[in-house]
Amino acid sequence: MTDTAPKTIYLSDYQAPTHEVLSLALHFNLHETATVVTATQTLQRLKQAPLVLNGEALKLLSVKIDGELLASDRYQLTNELLTIAHTPEQFTLEIVTETNPKENTSLDGLYLSSGNFCTQCEAEGFRRITYYQDRPDVMTLFTTTIEGDKAKYPVLLSNGNLIDSGDLSDGRHWAKWQDPFKKPCYLFALVSGDLQYIENHFTTMSGRDVTLRIYVESHNIDKCAHAMGSLQRSMKWDEEVYGREYDLDIYMIVAVDDFNMGAMENKGLNVFNSKFILAKPDTATDIDYAQIEGVVAHEYFHNWSGNRVTCRDWFQLSLKEGFTVFRDQSFSGDMFSHAVKRIEDVNMLRSAQFIEDGGPMSHPIRPESYVEINNFYTLTVYEKGSEVVRMYHTLLGAEGFRKGTDLYFDRHDGQAVTCEDFIKAMEDANGADLSQFKRWYSQAGTPEVSISTEYDAVASTYTVVFSQSCPPSPDEAEKLAYHIPVLMGLLNKQGDAMNLQMADQKLGVNTVLNFTQDEQVFVFTEVHEAPVPSFFRGFSAPVKISHEYSDESLAFLMAHDSDEFNRWDAGQRLAIRIIENRVKGTVNSATEKLHSDAFGQLLENTTLDANLVAEALRLPKESYLSEFFSPADPLAIHHSRRDIVKSLAATHKERLLSLYHRLVQQDYNIDSVSVGKRSLRNTCLAYLVALETQDVIDLAVAQFNAAENMTDVMAALAGLVNINCTERDEVLAQFYAKWKHDPLVVDKWLALQATSALPDTLNHVELLIEHEAFNIKNPNKVRSLIGAFCAANPVNFHQQDGAGYKFLADYVLALNELNPQIAARLLSPLIQWHRYDEARQAQMKLELKRILSANNLSKNVFEIASKGLA
Repeated sequence: MTDTAPKTIYLSDYQAPTHEVLSLALHFNLHETATVVTATQTLQRLKQAPLVLNGEALKLLSVKIDGELLASDRYQLTNELLTIAHTPEQFTLEIVTETNPKENTSLDGLYLSSGNFCTQCEAEGFRRITYYQDRPDVMTLFTTTIEGDKAKYPVLLSNGNLIDSGDLSDGRHWAKWQDPFKKPCYLFALVSGDLQYIENHFTTMSGRDVTLRIYVESHNIDKCAHAMGSLQRSMKWDEEVYGREYDLDIYMIVAVDDFNMGAMENKGLNVFNSKFILAKPDTATDIDYAQIEGVVAHEYFHNWSGNRVTCRDWFQLSLKEGFTVFRDQSFSGDMFSHAVKRIEDVNMLRSAQFIEDGGPMSHPIRPESYVEINNFYTLTVYEKGSEVVRMYHTLLGAEGFRKGTDLYFDRHDGQAVTCEDFIKAMEDANGADLSQFKRWYSQAGTPEVSISTEYDAVASTYTVVFSQSCPPSPDEAEKLAYHIPVLMGLLNKQGDAMNLQMADQKLGVNTVLNFTQDEQVFVFTEVHEAPVPSFFRGFSAPVKISHEYSDESLAFLMAHDSDEFNRWDAGQRLAIRIIENRVKGTVNSATEKLHSDAFGQLLENTTLDANLVAEALRLPKESYLSEFFSPADPLAIHHSRRDIVKSLAATHKERLLSLYHRLVQQDYNIDSVSVGKRSLRNTCLAYLVALETQDVIDLAVAQFNAAENMTDVMAALAGLVNINCTERDEVLAQFYAKWKHDPLVVDKWLALQATSALPDTLNHVELLIEHEAFNIKNPNKVRSLIGAFCAANPVNFHQQDGAGYKFLADYVLALNELNPQIAARLLSPLIQWHRYDEARQAQMKLELKRILSANNLSKNVFEIASKGLA
């Protein structure tokens, strides 16, 4: 580690750019180890100041102003900056640089993936292509000319519309692209290689024809149909729900195997991790299909919420990401099931984002500072950010929210803006005062809401008292009260919704309470029997909720609440109580019987959506359960949860078997009904296989052998991988032999083994790192093996000898040299040391100190490790 710590960037230090870029012409002469980039900018000086350009890992060949070659004493060059002290008021700047895409293992800037050229410029990758003001508030018109070997790289793509192309005499060819819309450099993209495409079309609401293309390597051409359909559905939905029409003549997607993120919304040329494009029934699961639809939608929706209206600076990242996540979640709900989608999203929030909120990297959805911006592509910015946008929708209603987004897009089209601009549009469109609501942007942590109730039979009133608090976070000791929307209802003893009233105001069967004080009292009148309350319906705010429901009340809500999310959540709360008792060494037979009876009733329910039944049958994740213990004992939590699974499976074995056999399907479809049946059937199998008896092992093996879709194959494998039996090794070997030539399917094989609960899993993971299937330079492989073990296998990662912690630290240091972004993202489990006992804390901190003592530590890893140790 160097003596000088990386510089911290602060929101409060923001200053507008010194120079405006009026236009930018890029010329790429592509070669694998020495690509030459000529960048010609026309600039306007905005104030008397030096021109400071960002650049990294570049070889500077020349600098010219208005055609005059600058001598080296006319500029200053460092590892990260090119500074020109004096510039004319308006001038043309030509910079020629050379870069080595083949050696660019960071996958930032211009690099090679499977022999194809590809770029990733968000957040600060453009500085690895040329020297430029690499910041989102510098927007200009791009014209890009690409020159390459025609035989090796027949496809030459960039942003915008193709305006010209041709052949050169030396076996090379060229293409010229022009983007008619101003954009920041983080939205620039270039792809060049030997690719094939499928093509379709979309007619916009104004009657324009848009060509749609998905480019992939030739052997993947049969796996693009679902992604294409998802794109067309997204375009139609955005027109209908937000009134937003696509604005170019062509929309292109390219799938690449080596990518740090899920996908990137570059204007008109989205680059995707192939995981989120490629799908066939025999290679992709139902979850893969749903994720592909959601990610395709997300990147398309960015065309307006991120591209046409972009961020002024990277502190405003949630402005585009939180908003767009909300949009893609809403789309997925409309396409499939709002209740199931909501359950999935809240599960993610509770099991991962809440942990982030309570840890050393806790930050508001708009951070105040960062060392490395790539470290703030977090669940807080994305998932909690989407919850904040969802609260606007809850507070203002669907119509008010649409008025706000219309005003926002119309007012700021073509601009780089801030979170305040979004808030102001919502306020102005609705005549609302959201000044207190702004605290969601500036305060870190998860608010905790305690609720007490009292029913007065004589006065026919029902009083609800809310109190809120938020624990201290690294930069904030005390928090001010949030504006929290509480969507709620009351149920009578028959389970029917009661009509709500306050004083003389009739509120219907649902109402949104504006909870804005540290403690606040709400009194419902004309309540003629003691109700059962249903608070935070649809999870109307990202908070932790404390209310002393009786076991019987939770079972009642499971059976009767009209809000499907709260029905599910009541069952989760009941399961948490049982597991809490087990971890503490006690068994409450009455609570367990209540839960088991409800479990059995769900197995026999033929009226509920099978997707919802499957979700209701599953127990809370171990990561979420750890939130209820201080310190958390990962081994005790795992074994207690596993015991409950086995107990439920033993009690209801015949029902589980009956339902399993009843749900068999002949043909594979991805409609909601078919997906729900598979989900419920495989949930039954997961419980049965937990018994580890020969008959259920045979059942799982039979499903593995007979299944004609990857969903059922993976479900069978997932059960067997946790059992120490010969069948386990046999099916894993069969699976690899069949699919070893498909990287994405092999990733599933790696992840299953990495998350096995068997005690020798770490040794097995270390062997897999040496396997031909693993490549440390490929982010998908790293996430599937190392990331899955450390983040999704708590019982083995947290073994008391600390071997899991040393394993993670070793590979963080190895990846620090290759791909700092991926290295930093792996670190998350290690910085949560404060959640565990003193012995584990000491071991985890020791590994963090070892990381921080390393030489040549990247900014990415330094920031996470240093904050994690603080």
